[in-house]
Amino acid sequence: MIDFRKTENAILANGRVDGPELKNLRQDVYAGGTVGRVEADFLVALRKRVQHRTPAFDQFFYQAIKDHILADGRIDAEETAWLRQMLDADGNIKDEERKLLHELKGEAKAACEEFGVLFRQCMKQAPEQHTCG
Repeated sequence: MIDFRKTENAILANGRVDGPELKNLRQDVYAGGTVGRVEADFLVALRKRVQHRTPAFDQFFYQAIKDHILADGRIDAEETAWLRQMLDADGNIKDEERKLLHELKGEAKAACEEFGVLFRQCMKQAPEQHTCG
């Protein structure tokens, strides 16, 4: 099993994930060829702690989560419960999370009813409000 502490410490010291930190993170997360639960949990925890999220990190994060959930092509009840916990962490569904759910729904070979319920609940929430200036 990969020890993520070195990568995590470098990222937290920098306060953001880009350049060499993102490269090292990608290598660590995909070291086994797939994104397992340990790696996915690490990414979720890391994302909460990173001070400045870059677009490159967000893209990597959501792709890795999608790769984790769709590892076998299906979304089961246990994966849905994990996903619900990840999405409900702050009580609001962000645009990127909506996109993730749409991609999961579109790419899954099969999904349990619990995922359908989660999807519908999340889509009922009001979209993020973006303001200028």
